[in-house]
Amino acid sequence: MPLERVSRGFKDVSMSFQVNPLSNDLIALKNENAIARSVRNIIFTVPGEKFFDPEFGTKISDSLFELIDDISASAIKDQIEYSLETYENRVALRNVKVEPDFENNGYSVEIVYDIIGADIESQQITFILQPTR
Repeated sequence: MPLERVSRGFKDVSMSFQVNPLSNDLIALKNENAIARSVRNIIFTVPGEKFFDPEFGTKISDSLFELIDDISASAIKDQIEYSLETYENRVALRNVKVEPDFENNGYSVEIVYDIIGADIESQQITFILQPTR
């Protein structure tokens, strides 16, 4: 008898900690939104910020203050791929593209991934990484 792929739901607490006025519970993110928020949290967390897991996150903030070039873009790409493959087991990465954005003094990032166990199309997240003080 062949095994069937079972789709399951995912649910995370919203980081805004807003309260639902009807149920008086915290607002929850579900399925694709929950995983997209988790991916962004992993990318923007600096190692050492999460208690009891000092390796969690990426070191991309170090690369943002280097010269904007293809070498730094490659380092950022490697950091993102490693962190997502290590800490987000609900996704299968399809593509991570990091390109220097000289006009905005940063990097253009595009991440494409499949959600494991869900029968939906590939998800895509795009954003600009810029150095901030």
